[in-house]
Amino acid sequence: MAPAYKRILLKVSGEALAGDNSFGIEPPFLQAIAKQIADVANTGVQIGVVVGGGNIFRGMAGAADGTDRVTADLMGMLGTMINALALSNAISRQGIKSKAFSAVTMPNVADTFTARAAKSALEDGFVVVLGGGIGNPFFTTDTASTLRAIELECDVVLKGTKVDGVYTEDPMKNPDARRYDTVSYDEVIGKNLKVMDTAAFALARDNSMPIIVYALDDPGGLTGVLAGKTRSTLVSASN
Repeated sequence: MAPAYKRILLKVSGEALAGDNSFGIEPPFLQAIAKQIADVANTGVQIGVVVGGGNIFRGMAGAADGTDRVTADLMGMLGTMINALALSNAISRQGIKSKAFSAVTMPNVADTFTARAAKSALEDGFVVVLGGGIGNPFFTTDTASTLRAIELECDVVLKGTKVDGVYTEDPMKNPDARRYDTVSYDEVIGKNLKVMDTAAFALARDNSMPIIVYALDDPGGLTGVLAGKTRSTLVSASN
């Protein structure tokens, strides 16, 4: 049976890489994510991954603490590169070719991102792991994931997070919050449902890029999401 998607963009939050810790990278969880990605790559699906950096440094928090926003966001971009290198290496250890790209020029660390180079790597069978956000302050890695999906001509964005979809409220705070199976971009934006930032959803809406939100630690993994067997929420033009 042919995969449902030929090319996907997976967004992995930095907080998810921390696992049960509040800071840093939890090696067993990193390996589990890498295995999920490898399992899907082995089916022939081309995979791009955008990583966040909240487990290392969060720019917004730094700005709130007094650091100027541009400097804080630059620090956050460097945090995403730590995660990108770690995840790319973990994927390689699963026997899958992987290449890290950076939106911020640092040639001794990773290849500088261009859509042309990343698409070529995807077509050559590499999983591409994209760090550095979009390379500019004031934009989140959620927005970067949507932008990269559009640039790389992906079929869908998958947002792996700590909850199994989009809810009416934060289910961690309100156990009675209702989960959506499907929801429109406009409803997500209008109701300020905060699983991704508004700019990311608006960019996806304007370019008809569907987004699937699921729990990164679900036993079914990424394979289950793509097969429609794992609890998730589809965000698209209409629900």
